[in-house]
Amino acid sequence: MKVYGTPICIDCRNYKALQQSRGFAAEYVDITESTANLKEFLALRDHDPVFAPVRERGGIGVPLFVREDGEKTFDLDTALAWIGQPPVKEEEIVEHRSCGINGCR
Repeated sequence: MKVYGTPICIDCRNYKALQQSRGFAAEYVDITESTANLKEFLALRDHDPVFAPVRERGGIGVPLFVREDGEKTFDLDTALAWIGQPPVKEEEIVEHRSCGINGCR
């Protein structure tokens, strides 16, 4: 499995923490690490139909999980199932979104 993400994304940071704590293998591509990584991700984002709803909402689309056969998902539990891992448990989430007066964003 290949995972596209960035350290400025809370969901990506939670994924990386989970990967480290569970010790499973997956290729991680930090899209902010280099122009080449960003271009690789944007080539997917700009043309793959899975990103249509993300683009409509003005989102970025990370973390993106890509299975070896090319199937893509934004759902962590789906991606974990691909590699024989159980779903995420609440206690495994190390960083939670902060909620203000208007709720979580």
